[in-house]
Amino acid sequence: VDTDSDLRFIRRLQRDITERGRTTESVIHQYLKTVRPMHLEFVEPTKRYADIIIPEGGLNTVALDMVVARIEALLGREHLAP
Repeated sequence: VDTDSDLRFIRRLQRDITERGRTTESVIHQYLKTVRPMHLEFVEPTKRYADIIIPEGGLNTVALDMVVARIEALLGREHLAP
């Protein structure tokens, strides 16, 4: 599941301020010093190994329906195998 980096940052900012009582400055500092570099180093490179990348996260119902259909097909075949 892939989401635009701007949207990821905005979600993190809103969550950390609202739910964790953090300041805007502390969230921005952590994002720039830790979160973004780690994402670029560890998450982004793994995309080349993915069989499918679903853009727009859980809002991409077409892609999610395709994944669900594939899983259901695999489970159906598994139950039919001797």
